[in-house]
Amino acid sequence: MKRDGNMESLWQHGMEQYQPVNQWNRDEIYDVLIVGGGITGLTTALLLQQSGKKCIVAEAHNIGFGTTGGTTAHLNTTLDSSYDQIEKNFSKEAAQHIAIGLKETLVMIEKLISQYNIDCSFSYQPAYLIAETIQEQQMLETMVEATNRAGVQAAFVPHAPTPLPYRKACMIEQQAQFHATKYIYGLAKAYEQEGGVLLQYCMVNNTAHDEYFTADTSLGEIKARKLVYATHIPPGINLLHFRCAPYRSYAAAFTLRSGEYPEGLIYDLKDPYNYFRTQEVDGKKYLIAGGCDHKTGDDVNTQERFRELEAYLHNLYDIDSIDYKWSSQYFNSADGLPYIGLLPGHTETYTATGYSGNGMILGSLAGIILCDLLMEQPNMYADLLSPSRIKPIAGFKEFVKENADVISKFIGMRFSYEKVSQLAELAPGDAVLAKWEDKKVALYKDDNGKIHALDPVCPHAGCLVAWNMAEKSWDCPCHGSRFSCNGALLTGPSRKGLTSLLWEDIEGD
Repeated sequence: MKRDGNMESLWQHGMEQYQPVNQWNRDEIYDVLIVGGGITGLTTALLLQQSGKKCIVAEAHNIGFGTTGGTTAHLNTTLDSSYDQIEKNFSKEAAQHIAIGLKETLVMIEKLISQYNIDCSFSYQPAYLIAETIQEQQMLETMVEATNRAGVQAAFVPHAPTPLPYRKACMIEQQAQFHATKYIYGLAKAYEQEGGVLLQYCMVNNTAHDEYFTADTSLGEIKARKLVYATHIPPGINLLHFRCAPYRSYAAAFTLRSGEYPEGLIYDLKDPYNYFRTQEVDGKKYLIAGGCDHKTGDDVNTQERFRELEAYLHNLYDIDSIDYKWSSQYFNSADGLPYIGLLPGHTETYTATGYSGNGMILGSLAGIILCDLLMEQPNMYADLLSPSRIKPIAGFKEFVKENADVISKFIGMRFSYEKVSQLAELAPGDAVLAKWEDKKVALYKDDNGKIHALDPVCPHAGCLVAWNMAEKSWDCPCHGSRFSCNGALLTGPSRKGLTSLLWEDIEGD
């Protein structure tokens, strides 16, 4: 199984690429085309197929290639946006609705696992929030009060399973965890058992709509009456690209010399926060930790983030070996809640984005909401999470900050290239943004010493990409498109890769 990064995640261990079994009827007009084979797309597809719709899923790579394959697989009835923040940005009723929705989603996940016998190491776990300073303690006390008001039980406890030197800790029961890729493989198998069609390595280039959608793809033309973009953020240019900001998070899976692994999901209250949990894979236990988040493209030396994470972990634990290190991308919304529903400005196109660090639970909740919307059934969360919601106060400062940053990328980055005098200065595996006779160029030297030259302007909206040293990718800091070292598209919202430049083009010959 491949994913959108150079570094292997724990969830790739022992996972062969999924092999679909159902055949695609090229002449059929499907009820729904779902673009994207991660947790959002496969949950939506399975629920719709169960409800009697004929669905087809088109995944540009293999299922789990995107953020689902790079998650740390926590399942929470609390979010990165705490319930006191949701109350402030929306209302107490909104916080209660979110709590109900997350609980319903967790029940749905457990039900699907049981119904289709999905072997994915699902288990309920308590979650612990840790306050290390007086200020964090005050934050935690406020969070616990709001969490209980929302209907999620949180209580202070005298002990938490962590070596962190905390002042106060709370516990939230009935949280959960699972093996992410085994779960979505189970969803895919169940979806096919229900009659659904799954296409891998099927890039959707563009769509047209008349009586129905006609999607031009790398495998041929797909026809469907409704369209769902389950691509982490929708492609093209739309309002949601200015209401979401891309971030990267770093994770490691390691073993302990003591052989004693903590039970539960553990979080501190730093910004960015650190998180921990235990996972057994093929009879071997790992402690998974993550953190060191930053805006996509803002840190070229991403390897330093891994060194920072490792140093932090070595100070906490007696580590035997760090077996896996990886990073992944997520999108923060402007007001702290995801956008799930009709794509703004469209009547037959649906999407889901802005999950922050809660993609496994919110991607699953998105499946419930999108299924109800497409089945024309009422859903109590649909209006609250609508992508077209207008909240002039909620998240406004964050909205302005993120989009001021985007604008600076459009205007400022075009004039800040590093001057490279000799290409030989690039070591194998290194890359740089450079000027070559006043022409913009992204240079990468592969392990064989060959130079790959690319146009560094992202095809999506004209921002300049930045080099991600650890994952060996060119990442767009504006809207999160990512490209391989040779320019191939890894993840959208761009619909195509970076343009390769011939040396005679650069030299002007």
